Amino acid sequence: MSTLRFKAVEEAFKKKALDVQAPEGPMSGFYGKYVFTYSVMKKYLSKDTISVIKDAVEKGQTLDRGIADHVAAGMKMWAMELGATHYTHWFQPLTDGTAQKHDSFIDYVDGPGESITEEFSGKLLAQQEPDASSFPSGGIRSTFEARGYTAWDPSSPAFVMDDTLCIPTIFISYTGEALDLKAPLLKAVNAINRAATDVCHYFDPNVKKVSSYLGWEQEYFLVDEGFYATRPDLLMTGRTLLGHESAKNQQLEDHYFGSIPTRVTAYMKDLEFEACKYGIPLKTRHNEVAPNQFELAPIYNETNLSIDQNQLIMLLMKKVARRHGFRVLLHEKPFAGVNGSGKHCNWSIGTDTGVGLLTPGKTPEENLRFITFLVNTLMAVYKHNGLLKASISSATNVHRLGAHEAPPAIISAFLGTHMNDILNKMEQSTTEKVIILDKKKKLRLGIAHIPEVLLDNTDRNRTSPFAFTGNRFEFRAVGSSANCSSAMTALNAAVAAQLMEFKALVDTKIAQGETKERAIFEVLKEYIRISKPIRFEGNGYSEEWRQEAKKRGLNCETSVPEIFRMYTSRESVEMFALTGVMSRKELEARNEVKWEIYTKKIQIEARVLGDLAVNHVIPIATRYQSLLLDNVYKIKAVYPPKRAKELASMDAALIEEIAGHVSAIKRNVDAMIEARKVANKITGEYAKAVAYHDKVWPYFDVIRYHADKLELIVDDEMWSLPKYRELLFIR
Repeated sequence: MSTLRFKAVEEAFKKKALDVQAPEGPMSGFYGKYVFTYSVMKKYLSKDTISVIKDAVEKGQTLDRGIADHVAAGMKMWAMELGATHYTHWFQPLTDGTAQKHDSFIDYVDGPGESITEEFSGKLLAQQEPDASSFPSGGIRSTFEARGYTAWDPSSPAFVMDDTLCIPTIFISYTGEALDLKAPLLKAVNAINRAATDVCHYFDPNVKKVSSYLGWEQEYFLVDEGFYATRPDLLMTGRTLLGHESAKNQQLEDHYFGSIPTRVTAYMKDLEFEACKYGIPLKTRHNEVAPNQFELAPIYNETNLSIDQNQLIMLLMKKVARRHGFRVLLHEKPFAGVNGSGKHCNWSIGTDTGVGLLTPGKTPEENLRFITFLVNTLMAVYKHNGLLKASISSATNVHRLGAHEAPPAIISAFLGTHMNDILNKMEQSTTEKVIILDKKKKLRLGIAHIPEVLLDNTDRNRTSPFAFTGNRFEFRAVGSSANCSSAMTALNAAVAAQLMEFKALVDTKIAQGETKERAIFEVLKEYIRISKPIRFEGNGYSEEWRQEAKKRGLNCETSVPEIFRMYTSRESVEMFALTGVMSRKELEARNEVKWEIYTKKIQIEARVLGDLAVNHVIPIATRYQSLLLDNVYKIKAVYPPKRAKELASMDAALIEEIAGHVSAIKRNVDAMIEARKVANKITGEYAKAVAYHDKVWPYFDVIRYHADKLELIVDDEMWSLPKYRELLFIR
């Protein structure tokens, strides 16, 4: 194995940047080449059909069979012109990835044995029937109950990848429960549309729709594929389970926004061209904090479409990386001692009239509207801070959260000094002082200076998991490998439920004789007081904050299996039921899946770690120990006893130190295996996940400590696993 390591080093140094040729013309000329957009539809579908599709997307209307057949015919013609021979329903099961089953367009014309043709009907477009028992369902589907359906999501355009027409779909059980991440997301987006539109009518009766928007920032690592192939832990788990820190890592802070290596630049350039063809406009690329860590970000988009684009970009990243001799690491913490990777989700909401509801306005009325949606968002985050943490928690993201590199495992909101001052002023003010109607009944607002204040609102808190950034909130706790759907479903549903409650309270006060403005202010003032514990401007990494957060009643749980239970808390169940996003049965099923996935990931890591420790680290260490013993023996054979003892003392000390580390590794690996055997006998998924968290996982750091110490002792030429200095600095 050591020879493979050095061969990988040699080959990596030889690799040069690929010559990436840009497609002819500007990027706008090939933007969306592989996507069935409205502009593409004009060539293949009638105006009436396109209009019906738009109504289906915007108004939720069902497409009839005739229209579906027309769409399918046009879509097939377009796809085949791009070289497609197959089609698939592209869906997102409860695994954080995507799934697809490819079927050919071909079919018999007049029965078996006769000629064939290419067929693609509206029925095939609208629905498929994959095996529902083959995907995690949390007990909704039994092994013998195989039927499940994928159903076309017309709000996300179809696209062609390689030779396959990909149709974005939801995935539901035979009995109607969601088996995927998209179906609840669509319901959550619809819920916030309804709730926010109703509240918008206090300010503008012309608003017909409110959309949720998302702009994600995808962080990732690149490693040379030769090193990737010689690290079993990277191959099997996506992270290094062993490895001592490099002498240089990120302590000089010279990588962030630094010059991008030439091979990486070529990769980024190639990826941007590919993404552009799929309608994903990548606007930003740069070095991240850790060596060999990078970030890309697109222009924001409607939430559902943005999430589909993120799932697609993660596939494209891996595909393009192979062309350049790289492997993409999307694990939240692939390397110890340096920053992990996140996926910051910039969330906002806006109307069909072009108004950003989290953007300060120019008039008192506009600013009252802005404050309304800002405060209701804070209330939602406060009430459901535990749920939001559960939505981003996983066996992989736990390595990143709570470290001095990412948001802590406590959800709080950062507003900035000026916005905090404004809310505090509102809380302390009387209604008469803030809401004033002049002689012409025109509203005057004591907080009319908001736009001017926010123009200079440049302060930031990088430790905040949920930070206001002027016209949106940045949810920074989402992990780099995650499907954003979980976080966005929880956030949009929580805000929708809060807006529903707000409207009910305001309407009640209006019915009791209050003016609309006074009713809104009085409810907001109370909300500001109630939600105050979620606002925090200080260092989220500090122990003082952890203690303070407990006093404030915020969720401070750090065990991932326990955090997942927030999905089935009374508050969460009621909120999801109120918004129609998920039933209790669906929530309980999802928790079962989450616990199962958590257990399996820890289980796999434990097996890989045990294998590396016993079959790689210990044999190499004992081999080096034998060389030292041989040297000591030869020294004693040549020199007098006293001199021999002096000359051999260093080797003797190393022999003893190696023996201690080897013994500790073997002892703890054996104990870890026994703990795993005990945990495997537990039947309930929650109890098993807890056992893996409490009894198996703690051995990881202990085993790693001793293995990493041996890495520093053993002759470098004998060590078989590529070291951090090679993984992080050779590109």
